[in-house]
Amino acid sequence: MKIGDNYLCLHTLSDVEDLPGEVATDSRYEKLSTDRSDCRLSFAAPIGLLLPCNHIYNQYVFIDDSAANLQKFEKMAKNMHSLSRYSRSNQINKEWIDEYLNEAHSFGLTSVRCHCNVMAWSDDREELKRIRNEVGSQLAQMECKPRHNTVDTPTLFWAAIPGNAADFPAEESFYTFIEQAVCFFSQETNYRNSPSPFGIKMVDRLTGKPLHLDISDLPMKKGIITNRNKFVLGPSGSGKSFFMNHLVRQYYEQGTHVVLVDTGNSYQGLCEMINKKTKGGDGIYFTYTEEKPISFNPFYTDDFVYDVEKKDSIKTLLLTLWKSEDDKITKTESGELGSAVTAYIDRIKADRSITPNFNTFYEFMRDDYRHELESRAIKVGKDDFNIDNFLTTLRQYYSGGRYDFLLNSRENIDLLGKRFIVFEIDAIKENRELFPVVTIIIMEAFINKMRRLKGIRKQLIVEEAWKALSSASMSEYLKYLYKTVRKYFGEAIVVTQEVDDIISSPVVKEAIINNSDCKILLDQRKYMNKFDAIQDLLGLTDKERGQILSINMANNPNRLYKEVWIGLGGTQNAVYATEVSAEEYLTFTTEETEKMEVLALADKLGSIELAIKQLADKKRSKT
Repeated sequence: MKIGDNYLCLHTLSDVEDLPGEVATDSRYEKLSTDRSDCRLSFAAPIGLLLPCNHIYNQYVFIDDSAANLQKFEKMAKNMHSLSRYSRSNQINKEWIDEYLNEAHSFGLTSVRCHCNVMAWSDDREELKRIRNEVGSQLAQMECKPRHNTVDTPTLFWAAIPGNAADFPAEESFYTFIEQAVCFFSQETNYRNSPSPFGIKMVDRLTGKPLHLDISDLPMKKGIITNRNKFVLGPSGSGKSFFMNHLVRQYYEQGTHVVLVDTGNSYQGLCEMINKKTKGGDGIYFTYTEEKPISFNPFYTDDFVYDVEKKDSIKTLLLTLWKSEDDKITKTESGELGSAVTAYIDRIKADRSITPNFNTFYEFMRDDYRHELESRAIKVGKDDFNIDNFLTTLRQYYSGGRYDFLLNSRENIDLLGKRFIVFEIDAIKENRELFPVVTIIIMEAFINKMRRLKGIRKQLIVEEAWKALSSASMSEYLKYLYKTVRKYFGEAIVVTQEVDDIISSPVVKEAIINNSDCKILLDQRKYMNKFDAIQDLLGLTDKERGQILSINMANNPNRLYKEVWIGLGGTQNAVYATEVSAEEYLTFTTEETEKMEVLALADKLGSIELAIKQLADKKRSKT
């Protein structure tokens, strides 16, 4: 049969003799299963999405009058019994019919007729032979007898058109029960593009088909998630930073303000590309070095507006500088420091000649506030608030101290107008004093951006640096950020590979995981022995566990991609693939040798974009 330019081949399941001895709703798919997880697919999956050719799988269930059917079988059984003396096969048939009737009456089952067929096509006759063999082998996987139908093809094609089922030839169906009939349904469906105008481009893991996916706005509108925050977990080498480059690039191109706190130069290529494209107007890359350390001024505002949140963030910063992780902060200490910050702000508002920075605040505490404490009617003892200890501990951040550059910046970083900013703080990630301070000031600057940019999407991405925020003194600040960011059209994203820290930290669970409705996990096979703890912590179902542990288990060797699991609100979840062009790959890569090759060619040609284009063309020609 030929339709247009295509030749049709048809395989049918229309006789009980062609069917397996038993059927099930689902079966274990070995390619994506491990010894610790099951990937379950429907019984008919081999002739559904797993059949890699153009095809339609048709299934019919005819719900006739069940009582009339059973009565017909009773009559048939009597006839077979009468004829059993002439042929042993009649006696066997009678036993089969009796077994069918016993099942129907014992369990109250509904007798139905069923038919399945696979229509496959191609415009090349040689290709059609290969397709015919492939369909046959997939049916054999289901333990069905492949029957290539060459007689009823036009009739069955006509009956498969919606509305034409009444013309189905009755002799092509077999009798069974509803329970067995629905086992032949193919449960797997293709991924669908999101109807939302906002989103990211991912790929169907099975076919490589591009997909438009919204993991922020549409799920919020539908009530699937209550916040846009994301939690990303993947071991080293799983493609974590590559996926995040892919995500932030697309968010940036759709108008998002992105602030990144990184500890591994993962976003250097993308940031430099944006910088070149905008001619220095965007794509700002701050790196901490001994010669040129990052410096801030937490007391600075361009309009002298200090709201409650700004004052609280300054107070939290000062408490972090003053107290160690193990020290308990009393209500009096927190209250007095809050009062001191308010009094200092009142002073600089009244006298604009005072430069707002840490130096002038320190002098205010040392001279004015200490005097004010001593002159109070109700004395504040050193046990309640030890101002000398505060001044001694923070002396190193005052003029002449070893960290005097940190909080007294003369050039205030303009975070407000820039849409893509990366803070690379790898050089100080092991410094217990500087690392928490720099991280918290960056986050405070993001909160200022978050409050002031109305109606614009904001994104804060913290890679590994979240460990600096997991101390007891910082946990309240972190909870505040995660709960507040959603009200300002923003999202906080934490990216990590340190699974032990996640499992052991109550701060992470309370502040980050409980307030991140979108969870993104990459290849977890390195964490196989710890995955039970991860599953409990993230509240994953056994189905989700099976999906996650199937990542990268059966990748197509002819395509270059890594798979990623995305779960939304515990109700929607799927595995997608991150597959990009050669140009994007060279921009996002975190492999040292590839990065060095790009940068060396960029120095030679004077343009990173030109270098990437040349290397991408070279890569394609080799392929």
